[in-house]
Amino acid sequence: MDKTLAPEDLRSIIVSIDLLSSNQDNTEHFNSEEFLQLASSSGLKVEHHIFSKQKFVSANHFLTKGKTDELKNLVESEKIKLIVLDCELSPSQERNLEKLLCARVLDRTGLILDIFAARAQSDIGKLQVELAQLSFLSTRLVRGWSHLERQKGGIGLRGPGETQLETDRRLIGNRIKQLKKRLNKQHNQKNLNRYSRKKNNNKLVALVGYTNAGKTSLFNLLTEGGLEAEDKLFATLDTTTRRANFKLKTIDTVLFSDTVGFISNLPTKLVESFKATLDDLASADLLIHVVDASDSNRDYKIKEVDVILKDLGVTSIPQIRALNKVDLIENEDIWPANNLYPEHKISSETGEGLEELKDLISERLFGNILSGWVEFSPFQAPVRSKLFDSGCILEEKIDANGKHQSLVSISQTMFKEFEDLEIFNNLRPVSP
Repeated sequence: MDKTLAPEDLRSIIVSIDLLSSNQDNTEHFNSEEFLQLASSSGLKVEHHIFSKQKFVSANHFLTKGKTDELKNLVESEKIKLIVLDCELSPSQERNLEKLLCARVLDRTGLILDIFAARAQSDIGKLQVELAQLSFLSTRLVRGWSHLERQKGGIGLRGPGETQLETDRRLIGNRIKQLKKRLNKQHNQKNLNRYSRKKNNNKLVALVGYTNAGKTSLFNLLTEGGLEAEDKLFATLDTTTRRANFKLKTIDTVLFSDTVGFISNLPTKLVESFKATLDDLASADLLIHVVDASDSNRDYKIKEVDVILKDLGVTSIPQIRALNKVDLIENEDIWPANNLYPEHKISSETGEGLEELKDLISERLFGNILSGWVEFSPFQAPVRSKLFDSGCILEEKIDANGKHQSLVSISQTMFKEFEDLEIFNNLRPVSP
């Protein structure tokens, strides 16, 4: 993909587009700031940020004639070599704009692909990005050979341009087949890992949410994962799974998975290419929807994530909504009421609300927490040892008869293993 730009060519013009013919809900939440952040995340130097409000889409250039003339004057006067539009251009519209403006043109999908290509670290992540890039490039090959002849006809009448295009399409098609084969192999391996996890009664909690909501920071607190958390869009592209670093009052192992962040108008090609990564959500036992509570567009982003989760068919999985970055909030009256999922305020920066969140996770995975004093006899040492290993014994004392009196706090799931023992009959449910 010959999309590489020299450092001196990173000067760009950003065009945010508001289609006034769209429904009121979309225009109300039109947010050009996010697109500007996307451009900055890719390393572009934004010279101008232009807004285009239009009632229709031009079949030739997408933009109106007045806006294309304005762009052409800017490009010529300041010698800009890159134009980035917040929309999805057809191959012909992209070619026509480049020919008219004499500059490289990139749409929203192309920009996100460039960011993904720079950030992917794992093998499967790189394969998924390359597949998305080649699928995107395959419809735009003609631009690279526009200087060659492309005659149509039978044998002996084909121009060199068409021959080269056929060769490129065949090579790209073969590479796409190879990538899909390798991704299917990786996908099968993940299925085996999921089967092994279920067999061992391990629980998986997946962190989901809008990009830059603080998922990786929360993941590090819950697992000591040591992942790099950055204040930029799409800092995480590869799914990482780690064991919880705290006891959940159960003998089952709990795993947390940090996933790629979502974004509004996520390109279809990316959703399809990242199927192997997004499949991790379908196998999760619990979803934690991490929300940037300090974001003024929080409610809109919550709706966007809910739409994507619905498209992925994972809305039936239990969910907790973690309102992150509460340390940046001063007005307590802005919190919305939510009747669908439990909400909990946290701060991955200060650790506020973290312990309560852990208890809520335990409750959602294993049921209510039961607590009370239990007297163990010497013959019940194995049971007491198991409870100690699971972090279920909070306090102990020895009575006058030399018996252990233990303050036990266990999950409802774990309680079922001991409910036949009369010593646990006095346990009572407590609020998380």
